[in-house]
Amino acid sequence: MTAEPLQRLRSEVLALSEPERAELAHDLIQSLDSPRENGVEEAWEREISRRIGEIDAGQADLVERTELRKRIRVKLERR
Repeated sequence: MTAEPLQRLRSEVLALSEPERAELAHDLIQSLDSPRENGVEEAWEREISRRIGEIDAGQADLVERTELRKRIRVKLERR
């Protein structure tokens, strides 16, 4: 697509309502994702359920958001 049609499309898209732009953005991002492998979503569902089970059973070590951000910042600074 050349610059002019792209600019025209961009102008039209920006004139949409916020919910319409959000829906379009979601659809565009989905179109960029490569096809998912069979079973990936099911595997994530099982993993999420397993982790929730650990939390509910008191077996998970939970970390406050501020502590998590601090740990991430330290790791990023070490790079």
